[in-house]
Amino acid sequence: MILIGGQEAVVETRTWPALWQKVFISKKSSPTEYRYVSLTHLQFELKLRTAIVEAAKALRRSGVQFEDFEHSHCNPQFWNLNRQGGFELRENITPADGIRDIFVNGPMYGFECATAIVIVLYKGVLECINEQDFNRLFAGLLLYDWHYDSDLRLIEKQGASQAFPGDVLYFKNPEVNPAQIEWQGENTIKIEEDLYYGHGIGIVSARGIIDNLNRHRVPGSTVSAYLTDQVIYPDFLYLSRFEAGNAGVHPDTAQEDFMHESGMVFRIGRRRYLLA
Repeated sequence: MILIGGQEAVVETRTWPALWQKVFISKKSSPTEYRYVSLTHLQFELKLRTAIVEAAKALRRSGVQFEDFEHSHCNPQFWNLNRQGGFELRENITPADGIRDIFVNGPMYGFECATAIVIVLYKGVLECINEQDFNRLFAGLLLYDWHYDSDLRLIEKQGASQAFPGDVLYFKNPEVNPAQIEWQGENTIKIEEDLYYGHGIGIVSARGIIDNLNRHRVPGSTVSAYLTDQVIYPDFLYLSRFEAGNAGVHPDTAQEDFMHESGMVFRIGRRRYLLA
């Protein structure tokens, strides 16, 4: 069920993009309550989910390579490579230009799957908010593993069976071969029903992700890789305030930091956790 301002949503969606309609119908028909402070809030979420999906597809097409941290590499005109294998934005480069270059000059880049997912999330956000705000929010950008700027405001909850396109899901490989530790799991973006983007694997079904991970288990392993229940997504309400021309969400709304969907959000470090 979708509630807007505390009331069940009655929205005309025939002119909406197909992905918007699919997510809307799925949420509206769910027994779970999905709460929005305004129609603008709902539409921004759908816009950003679509942008994240398109960014995942674009990263797959870009020619970027899968590498472990030891062998990470980047375009030195835009990024400095640190000793840990992370990318530090050069002082004369804006965050927006740094992110865009990865998609333009993909073959110059190599990184592992967590970094890939964070890049996809940044690119999705860049497509949905004012570029000036993006550069201000993410100044001093560092791309490394699951390191991300606090203004991305990632929220984590349990419930992979209720995930939607644009959500981040994780496949775990509990008996990974120690000599191939980079395959201990795969961070993915949900593209559509039973279709996921995983850096180094491509866009495949859940079975495809699992089969790929299973090829990197210890010899004789009988424990298969599997999709965990973890779901991660950006704070759509917070980020919607930076959308061009958006007057639909008041920046001081009390729900912004505390209420999302049908539960309470708690912050631990950079990550926020939804307690349903």
